[in-house]
Amino acid sequence: MLTPQIEARFAAVRQLADAVLFEGYVLYPYRASAAKNRLRWQFGVLAPPDWGADQGEHSSQRTECLLEPRGDAVLFAELRFLRAQRRTVQRADPPDFVTVAELELPDRVLTPWDEGVEERVQLALPIADLGEQPRILPFSRPAGEETEEVRGQDGRLLGRLIRRRAELTGELRISCVELSGPYTVRKLTVEVANTADWQPEPDADREAALPRSLVSAHLLLGLDRGRFLSPTDPPEWARPATADCANAHTWPVLAGEPGSGDLLLCAPIILEDHAAIAPESPGVLYDALEIDEILTLRTAALTDREKREARGTDARAAAVIELADTLPPQVLERLHGAVRSLREITEPAAAADPDDALQRLLSPGTPWWDPQADASVDPQRDTVLVDGRPVGAGSRVVLRPGRRRTDAQDLFLHGRGALVEAVLHDVDGGVHLAVTVDGDPGADIRREQGRFLYFQPDEVTLQAGEVTVRPDKATSVVET
Repeated sequence: MLTPQIEARFAAVRQLADAVLFEGYVLYPYRASAAKNRLRWQFGVLAPPDWGADQGEHSSQRTECLLEPRGDAVLFAELRFLRAQRRTVQRADPPDFVTVAELELPDRVLTPWDEGVEERVQLALPIADLGEQPRILPFSRPAGEETEEVRGQDGRLLGRLIRRRAELTGELRISCVELSGPYTVRKLTVEVANTADWQPEPDADREAALPRSLVSAHLLLGLDRGRFLSPTDPPEWARPATADCANAHTWPVLAGEPGSGDLLLCAPIILEDHAAIAPESPGVLYDALEIDEILTLRTAALTDREKREARGTDARAAAVIELADTLPPQVLERLHGAVRSLREITEPAAAADPDDALQRLLSPGTPWWDPQADASVDPQRDTVLVDGRPVGAGSRVVLRPGRRRTDAQDLFLHGRGALVEAVLHDVDGGVHLAVTVDGDPGADIRREQGRFLYFQPDEVTLQAGEVTVRPDKATSVVET
């Protein structure tokens, strides 16, 4: 149903869409037995109408947005969702099979699990053919059952996996109307509905409804000619009409490259326009609420038994285990963090090659302050007058924090001795002493990283018998 050009554009957005489609699919520690994985799929679940209305789940989602079509524009839509395929594990017990809670193999441990099978519904409709009356486009997926034999390394039959799928039915309802005004703008409405006629038992729970639900349902919309207007940041003239758009259980945003407007992602979670996967991310971890670095390290630290169970839980979980076990050190280092906005402003070259910038930052001898930033000041040689005597880097003082500027931490330091590490000036003309407290076991680390405690000159006194710094021609003395 999609043209090659539209297919290429959709393919570029599916990586981001997959982060929505598989969000919470299987959480760390990636085992079916983990409590976190016993209540799955929290976003975009469209349940059967006779069940969801009484259980807090929705049976439909609605997207409304504005678009400016040009010429004979065609609307392309792709509905994506997961289908819960229920897997049962059976052990061979000749001449029959026995359903079991787990089947242990040398390389994995098989357990019952709901596998998510990706489904797509694609369509193309000329904008000129759409009107106020919705076009109703039904779709269905038949029930089915598959059996997979499980054999040992010697070929002996050990058991089998039975996968069962329930019938799914739904429909897309699409309408498009032209708005009055000086601009050629149309309001597009797309509704996705689960139309299953399943009649649940009185005690039917969510587990019974999931195989008959559209899980993680979301839409990709595209135009071959024209553009969508951003639903979150529209042009000023379009704000009133955008505010009249009613979106239910979906959040539409512009997708694709920044500045483009031909793609719209209608997700069940809140995103920003032109959202993207961080380039540092090494692969899909299915747990987007966690930090990739921590998640990868903790996954690599799982026991062999836990990893075997994760591999047997799901093929996607097995891929996460393999990724964590084989991640190169240089890729793992990049997960520690990135500040792109700061990098672009202060050092454009670093944005092109972050590894080189990081290496320069960590190189031995790199000062914690930039001596080229302002040649008029020198934190290591400048001094300030305390009790009429010059104090600078190397001086020893006693901390006397004043109540007008102090906090609870400073009160504990009152009367403690400290070493002045630097004299610093702020943009408002203020002077501060960077100090390390005597007896602090982390003083060497703080000094190496340039992380100190800061006090103003009137919050310190000289230690008894302290020899103050003698200013010379290269040292500026600040009077306070």
